[in-house]
Amino acid sequence: MQTREDIEPRYLAPAEAAVDWLNARDGSGFELTGLAAIPEADADAPFDLGLVLCDGEMCTRQDVHITPAGDTYQFALAADAERDVPALLDPPAGLRRDWLDAQLAKYEFVLLLYYRGRW
Repeated sequence: MQTREDIEPRYLAPAEAAVDWLNARDGSGFELTGLAAIPEADADAPFDLGLVLCDGEMCTRQDVHITPAGDTYQFALAADAERDVPALLDPPAGLRRDWLDAQLAKYEFVLLLYYRGRW
């Protein structure tokens, strides 16, 4: 997995555009935090990106098929494939800390459950 800061510049713009497309399509507020799958194809040919998205409450993986169309892109959900990274993800450490601080500001205590390697 690559964090957002490590994404190659040629894939960053289509990844951010795909997040905007998903948010508009689903009425969600996700932000790009990384890539779970990096294509091996040329960025001018159609490719799939495994986006790692977080919205402050939860993180998820969404596979998107991206087709370059001039200065824009066309998007479709990629066909389900066998994944090394599951669809629902444990948030990255920095996001988890922010979420935990926000919860502790609202509640007297927070119970964390760790089950089979997932929070």
